[in-house]
Amino acid sequence: MHLVFISSLVPVANPASGYDIANRVIVDAIRLLGHRVSVIGFLQPGHEPAHPDVTRLLGRLEVTNARVGKRQKALWLKDAFVHGEPVSVAKMHAVTPADIRSALAALAPVDGLVLNSVQLPGAFRDVFASLPAVFVAHNVEAHSAADNARNAESRITRFLFERDSRLLTGLEASLCAMSAHVFTLAEADRAALGVAGDNRSSVLPLVTSVTAPHPPSPRAPVHDAGMIGSWTWAANRSGLDWFLEEIVPRLPSDFRIAIAGGIGSDTLDAPDNVSFLGRVPDARAFVQSCRVVPLISRTGTGVQLKTIETFEMGLPSVATPSALRGISTRPDNCTVADEPQAFARSLIEMVGRSRAGEPLDRDGRAFHTLQLEGLTNALSRGLERLPRHG
Repeated sequence: MHLVFISSLVPVANPASGYDIANRVIVDAIRLLGHRVSVIGFLQPGHEPAHPDVTRLLGRLEVTNARVGKRQKALWLKDAFVHGEPVSVAKMHAVTPADIRSALAALAPVDGLVLNSVQLPGAFRDVFASLPAVFVAHNVEAHSAADNARNAESRITRFLFERDSRLLTGLEASLCAMSAHVFTLAEADRAALGVAGDNRSSVLPLVTSVTAPHPPSPRAPVHDAGMIGSWTWAANRSGLDWFLEEIVPRLPSDFRIAIAGGIGSDTLDAPDNVSFLGRVPDARAFVQSCRVVPLISRTGTGVQLKTIETFEMGLPSVATPSALRGISTRPDNCTVADEPQAFARSLIEMVGRSRAGEPLDRDGRAFHTLQLEGLTNALSRGLERLPRHG
């Protein structure tokens, strides 16, 4: 089949964020099944498309709130109210329905669409409804917005997140209804979207690449614990705040913690044994420089790509139950803890074993093999439900 992957952001050559990694992997896995895949969407500045020969770019568009000024945020908010849409969806109106139709026409004939997340498909549902489609729900966006509303510090921010949550509920229901099959990244999301039956949905176990990871190699850690992420994203920031407020005070003063990734303009309170490194040149090299990886997700839906990456690299970890959503097989060098005291105690115990020379790393290729097999099997079953067009 010739499938067109419809996404706010197209798969990129060097994915870094969890969303970018998932996009690239899903498209590559569909190709592994023998299908032809073209792509329509925007490209963020600083990136290049993974498959430029089959990608129809709608333009370059920065969609991250933390990277734009107040004027752009105000314009997005205005568009959201004009179109009656969530802010993330209103951003897509940098193009028109005619632009979308033209991009699709240039790729004809098309057998079906893969509607990737809610943003671009939600902005132009009427255009995409003319073709058979499946829907990939990376998260239950309505629930994530509701979580953000509960954690909001101002009335205005709370109101905007509550508005987004209400509108996203309707959009997600509409995209599920117009799709022959729905793919989620976590089991719980199927019921949350109202598509729990196997004939309506499947879970996609993710990997960070369809290529197998490297076998384990000797490491020389310089940090006891380390985390990397986009900390300006509300769900990630919630986990980081929890770690700094609840876990760090329970750790010894000589317990060396490194936090990589952008934190925005905020100045975070932390003791001297916590280092904020900002953006690092090599994310994998940074994580490998840490004895243990704390997986600290507290809210959200979908799957945590940092968890999958940690398991593929075979690194020891301490994880909250939320960080393990979407994971069916947990490596034996991952300890689960939810309460702060238990989480801190597990970190101390695991780092102590590492300092004493106990080998805690594992071969992540076995985990990757299971995940990739599950991913391709689930995609195959779901794509078979696409009605033949024409």
